[in-house]
Amino acid sequence: MLQHQLPPLPGLLGCHTDPGPLTVQQAHAAMQLHLDCTVDTCRIRRAARTVLVESRHCVLDERALP
Repeated sequence: MLQHQLPPLPGLLGCHTDPGPLTVQQAHAAMQLHLDCTVDTCRIRRAARTVLVESRHCVLDERALP
């Protein structure tokens, strides 16, 4: 089965770059691209996680809450 994918944003490659607004699909792609990163050190992963949590595509464990 083929799945439609948005092209990744060029700004999603560097961990210290502000990605700007992300769609849910871009946030999923960013989480996969930055799989080995933590939200504490990677702005992309942090922004992507925020989008996914706010859109209810991701539910954080109590240990991950600030």
